[in-house]
Amino acid sequence: MKWRCMVCGYIYDEEQGDSEGGIPPGTPFEKLPDDWTCPVCGASKDLFEKLEE
Repeated sequence: MKWRCMVCGYIYDEEQGDSEGGIPPGTPFEKLPDDWTCPVCGASKDLFEKLEE
């Protein structure tokens, strides 16, 4: 599953995780810490939308 930041367009890919943020590959978006933010613009999780596969 992939999620897009509605502020800057960054794509969080669950298969890839967020290596800079210490999120291992395979981490579902729902399991990200509540304080996780977009690594590009700093937007909070509630500003992400699920992309249709």
